[in-house]
Amino acid sequence: MKMIKGAGVRVGVPAALAALAVSVAGCGTQRSGEAAGAGGGPARTATAGPGTPLDPSCPGETPTPTPTRTSTGSAPNPALGDHYAENNGFKVPLPLHGRHRCEGLAAAARIRSALEPLRLRGDFTPESSRNALTSLGYAEGKVQVHQNGPAGISFLVDASPLCLEGRMDAAVTRTESFGGYPDHTGCDVPSGGH
Repeated sequence: MKMIKGAGVRVGVPAALAALAVSVAGCGTQRSGEAAGAGGGPARTATAGPGTPLDPSCPGETPTPTPTRTSTGSAPNPALGDHYAENNGFKVPLPLHGRHRCEGLAAAARIRSALEPLRLRGDFTPESSRNALTSLGYAEGKVQVHQNGPAGISFLVDASPLCLEGRMDAAVTRTESFGGYPDHTGCDVPSGGH
């Protein structure tokens, strides 16, 4: 290699790194106006786009996509500035995917089935609801139940890696599953993030 006097830098090293970068990046084999995968090369697999489900259907699930769980906090207020979503992102629960998603949907269905008889009887006491949830095998220390007025309860079950949250009132029993929070262990909404 050639050495530049006084600089102590080898000229060949930067040139070799540049050649390596070009060879690693490679040249495309797709010609202008040609569809990807045409011309005998391997076909590319489709990627999920807007409206395309990311996960396959789970047993017992209807084929229509269901809405994903959103933050339990209040909706963003534009008057608070542009950084509200950024500053409160730690409160946005993580969605479940693959096998965990199917397990979450099945667990949510079991919880609704256990609580529905209480709702039909008008039994909205935290004790009855907690007993119904622990009878499903959830540890008492991992089940939180709170009274919501005279005819309603809310609950949170920490069944790591699943989190199950919902409510029951005179009209409906709702249960959703999620995978915790980005900067927090456990299923309760974090009080602070970074």
